[in-house]
Amino acid sequence: MKGSISSTKAKKKSKSILPGFGMSLGFTIFYLSVIVLIPLAGVFIKTSGLSWDQFWHTVTNARVVASYKISFFTALAAALVNLVFGLIIAWVLVRYRFPGKKLIDSLVDLPFALPTAVAGIALTAIYAPNGWIGSRLEPLGIKVAFTPLGITIALIFIGLPFVVRTVQPVLQDLEKDTEEAAVMLGAFRLRTFRSIILPELIPPLLTGFALAFARGIGEYGSVVFISGNMPMKTEIAPLLIMTKLEQYDYRGATAIALVMLVASFLLLLLINYLQWRSNRRVVAG
Repeated sequence: MKGSISSTKAKKKSKSILPGFGMSLGFTIFYLSVIVLIPLAGVFIKTSGLSWDQFWHTVTNARVVASYKISFFTALAAALVNLVFGLIIAWVLVRYRFPGKKLIDSLVDLPFALPTAVAGIALTAIYAPNGWIGSRLEPLGIKVAFTPLGITIALIFIGLPFVVRTVQPVLQDLEKDTEEAAVMLGAFRLRTFRSIILPELIPPLLTGFALAFARGIGEYGSVVFISGNMPMKTEIAPLLIMTKLEQYDYRGATAIALVMLVASFLLLLLINYLQWRSNRRVVAG
């Protein structure tokens, strides 16, 4: 009897090692509400001041629709490029040893530490028609600065670390015994990568893609200089929101922001669903 009572007390003590769950959960909900939910609710509340006709006229204006296309398509293109080259960079950093490896590994995080405005100015100076790279591309008929291509390059720069840093830990944890067994059984390298390694990398690749894509949609500082801000051509949605705020059109700004918020949420929801499906396949396999 005494043994059962002591074991029960030991179980209770083992459950109460960490701080109280109720207090931790309450603080978590409070923190998320103040930082995330309340500001997002403010967007809906401010936009509700518009009638449906005013809202529809604002978000379907030709200039606004053009800014949506620029923001979403350039962010998508940059995320797809980072999906491929981020995997290659992570693979090289994990699987090979070479001089300067630590330096390259630290350079991957440079977009995190570098102010976005500085990155935008630097990229504009390099890719402008009189810049170091732009002046060499100009005779070939390739214009980078003040075009959607320049915006895409800026978004590639700021989105690359998201893919590399999500794939790198998974590559490090992969067991090489399975790969070696596949090679010993006569599988070619491409088949080994496609059948053994890639299924394990799909979830982190989708995560890195989602993070890079989400960051690209809302990016402002690194894009505003290299884009040229030409309406209907290179004007991004965040810049248009800033323009309306400067004109004291707060409801119009929140209406555009609301459309971007809903579209981004639906796209991220789709990516998370695909990631969940891929995780199920990996576990089932």
